[in-house]
Amino acid sequence: MYITASSLSSSLLRASRARFSSSLTRGSISRTISSNPLSSSAFAYRSSLRFSSSAFRSIRSVNFRPSASLRAQIGAAVPLVEQFQRRIATMAPEKNAFKGILTSLPKSSGGEFGKYYSLPALNDPRIDKLPYSIRILLESAIRNCDNFQVTKEDVEKIIDWKNTSPKQVEIPFKPARVILQDFTGVPAVVDLACMRDAMNKLGSDSNKINPLVPVDLVVDHSVQVDVARSENAVQANMELEFQRNKERFAFLKWGSTAFRNMLVVPPGSGIVHQVNLEYLGRVVFNADGLIYPDSVVGTDSHTTMIDGLGVAGWGVGGIEAEAAMLGQYTILKTPIMPGIETTAYFNSTKSPIPGKYGKPMSMVLPGVVGFKLSGKLHNGVTATDLVLTVTQMLRKHGVVGKFVEFYGNGMAELSLADRATIANMSPEYGATMGFFPVDRVTLQYLKLTGRSDETVAMIEAYLRANKMFVDHSEPQQERVYSSYLELDLEAVEPCVSGPKRPHDRVALKEMKIDWHSCLDNKVGFKGFAIPKEAQDKVAEFSFHGQPAELKHGSVVIAAITSCTNTSNPSVMLGAALVAKKACELGLQVKPWIKTSLAPGSGVVTKYLLQSGLQKYLNQQGFHIVGYGCTTCIGNSGEIDESVASAITENDIVAAAVLSGNRNFEGRVHPLTRANYLASPPLVVAYALAGTCRSRSRDLGKICFPRYVQEKSSSLPSFSVDIDFEKEPIGIGKDGKSVYFKDIWPSTEEIAEVVQSSVLPDMFKSTYDAITKGNSMWNELSVPANTLYSWDTKSTYIHEPPYFKNMTMDPPGAHGVKDAYCLLNFGDSITTDHISPAGNIHKDSPAAKYLLDRGVERKDFNSYGSRRGNDEVMARGTFANIRLVNKLLNGEVGPKTLHVPTGEKLSVFDAAMKYKAANHDTIILAGAEYGSGSSRDWAAKGPMLLGVKAVIAKSFERIHRSNLVGMGIVPLCFKPGEDADTLGLTGHERYTIDLPSNIDEIKPGQDVKVTTDTGKSFICTARFDTEWHSPICDPKSD
Repeated sequence: MYITASSLSSSLLRASRARFSSSLTRGSISRTISSNPLSSSAFAYRSSLRFSSSAFRSIRSVNFRPSASLRAQIGAAVPLVEQFQRRIATMAPEKNAFKGILTSLPKSSGGEFGKYYSLPALNDPRIDKLPYSIRILLESAIRNCDNFQVTKEDVEKIIDWKNTSPKQVEIPFKPARVILQDFTGVPAVVDLACMRDAMNKLGSDSNKINPLVPVDLVVDHSVQVDVARSENAVQANMELEFQRNKERFAFLKWGSTAFRNMLVVPPGSGIVHQVNLEYLGRVVFNADGLIYPDSVVGTDSHTTMIDGLGVAGWGVGGIEAEAAMLGQYTILKTPIMPGIETTAYFNSTKSPIPGKYGKPMSMVLPGVVGFKLSGKLHNGVTATDLVLTVTQMLRKHGVVGKFVEFYGNGMAELSLADRATIANMSPEYGATMGFFPVDRVTLQYLKLTGRSDETVAMIEAYLRANKMFVDHSEPQQERVYSSYLELDLEAVEPCVSGPKRPHDRVALKEMKIDWHSCLDNKVGFKGFAIPKEAQDKVAEFSFHGQPAELKHGSVVIAAITSCTNTSNPSVMLGAALVAKKACELGLQVKPWIKTSLAPGSGVVTKYLLQSGLQKYLNQQGFHIVGYGCTTCIGNSGEIDESVASAITENDIVAAAVLSGNRNFEGRVHPLTRANYLASPPLVVAYALAGTCRSRSRDLGKICFPRYVQEKSSSLPSFSVDIDFEKEPIGIGKDGKSVYFKDIWPSTEEIAEVVQSSVLPDMFKSTYDAITKGNSMWNELSVPANTLYSWDTKSTYIHEPPYFKNMTMDPPGAHGVKDAYCLLNFGDSITTDHISPAGNIHKDSPAAKYLLDRGVERKDFNSYGSRRGNDEVMARGTFANIRLVNKLLNGEVGPKTLHVPTGEKLSVFDAAMKYKAANHDTIILAGAEYGSGSSRDWAAKGPMLLGVKAVIAKSFERIHRSNLVGMGIVPLCFKPGEDADTLGLTGHERYTIDLPSNIDEIKPGQDVKVTTDTGKSFICTARFDTEWHSPICDPKSD
């Protein structure tokens, strides 16, 4: 059974029913049931009441067809709808069940900041032992408790968290705001625009489609490193960015004016998470005198970076974000059952309509891992080293679906930026959040970044009063956690992570040994299977007239990039100090290494200039290339053609070293098979480090840059194959060997520069001007219409198919019968493998589509930039060149086997062939399917390809939810079983046996799968809460 393609359309159309929204009291509900002439049945109220109106029935009785008479067909129903809306709009609002604990928050100078719901006023000793992160959920439930959408029972579940969380109970939660980046923001705004069209076509007021909570969209994912090693790189790359993305940017600018409650931060301003940390994060809201904690969800998995500021935030897919924007009550998307969409969208800031379409969806009350930090980092150890260590520990412990909360005396030794670095990588260690409660370090950071004294005073007063503030100078109340971990910061040592996964940490002192093991090991996360006789291969080539060479492990990309690190002044200025010391000693990064520096905000540039250190980064080739994610998300641009040819013609395992958070194969650059995450100072160090072969003219000894330039016939290759503790990284201008320790700054040196160079005025001046844009943005001309005028010729913005031929009701459930296997995967298939990402390959179906429409190859841009065009994105789904599909016996590439004919085709072409023959398809997979960044297109794409189910060993949380939201059934093999143990090859045809009666489908129930070869096996349906299943039968009212 599966959800049909129009399921999303039906769910989004709930917005048209949002016109019934109103605040209702329990008493008024009862009166409505008995007296409202429009009501012919009752609505569900705490499992005892049911409600619907004849207005709904009138609408449903109309035979909707996509014709010119559509408006006329619903005309008769509209008066009934509006009559009902007026009636319920007069009902008195429900009073909060906890109004008795609404308390004034006084100012020290007299008067009050406002009022808040006081947790201490409950006089419940259990609250004192709750993790701080759970207290935020508790406050939200209390503040929104109307005994309908949120009940006293929900509040009690949270207070009794110690006992209820192991039972996987459900609770409601509503975020204070939503944050988007442009890659995921564009399709969200596209969907909003389509929803307005749908409202308009159905005769309703399209202007009712508006975000209800504050929505901030930061354009940061579009800039590419086309130009590097140039003083003009920022301007040149921005000009190219606007040339490629003019349609997208104009569309977003239109959205910023067409929709209320939406702020768009123009390109060239910074990375979304750093802007959120330095500017957008409130910590505490004061909305018309009601004070409550800030909370946020975002369409990027690294939204968790804000957790370092004490703000509860995590990543969701674009589907969930749209629901939250339109007022859906919770944001951990509650998946739906086949054929039914229970998502409710509301367009009123008042309480949504209770009942069939207004029932809030729920999140599972999470367990919380308490992570105790003690001690202090050793001299020279960075926050990046710490986060890679923490990531490895938490991955081993197992924290998927849980909160991680940090505490202990070691907290006082970590700057806010260090905390944000750790929080940022929550997706890499698998947690929903990596939370740091607010303390004095937080308040100092707020002042540093330009928040007003009064605002900071309010934040401190509120959090202290509501027992959400940590004062390390006072005795700490012991809190209860689900499980515990502890790390002595003194045990952290310099490290990197790779070559293919962020949690594969390698101690720096073991890097050389680990690298040689990777060359030896079979192909996998820690192996390249290079034969012994080929491991010393040297590829000689000419780089712009200079003799050069590459070997396995040669660094060809060195990028200081990503919000994970560029938000941290200590590592950024540390990198600049490494560059300074190298320049002074006479070392120089070789010109064929593509070096770049992409700050997360303009503040970074200001303090690098203030310190006088930017010039040294420039001398080493680390010129600022733009303000955005760049290399971390695959926007690394092309490497020099001569380098690319040397890699491909000699099958070299080339390396990239970057200060990012993701290093999955194929993500950073198609030609860098080894990708290592490292701190910004280590990025510079690896760019500088050189090794060469014994055949050089130095009697088999290591040779260094200056010596080689003068005496050798070829320049050495710069490589990850080096032991920094024992081997020199170069020869200085005095002819002496230079070692790693000679260029590495001390903690004290870095702290001194940070203290003198990072100033509050830098943040204030940067963010005072952030929404003013730049000349290119300001020159974009956009129409004033509230309905978008779709350009059928556009290859960037395309009207998606979700609303075509739609009706007011979902079409009902359908079975998955005799489906073919489109793809058969092993473990750790990430959203980078699934979702279109990075550059568009010249031989791909997406490239053919663009070429057929007159787009030249140089203008292909990236998949991310074309997320607003479903035609491109469907063709780019599963187009990753590193895809390993068992149907092709392990062959690497974006191909699959069309089982009926035995043809080897692109995944898109095979999928279209199945669809043309009316054949359903499924996917077989191993563990951790869908890990990585939360991407709505990783679910939308497979749906457009016709995939009806994914059967895997396990799923990543957000991706599993997104699959269900798009009508794809997630099934898990039973423990100890997978496709291989069951003898499944993918050549079978699969039938999934779900109950035909929707009410019989329950979360986590067993589902029988049978094949045409006579095999059958039991899977677990991964609908994980009650609200994963529908609350009503589509045939009922």
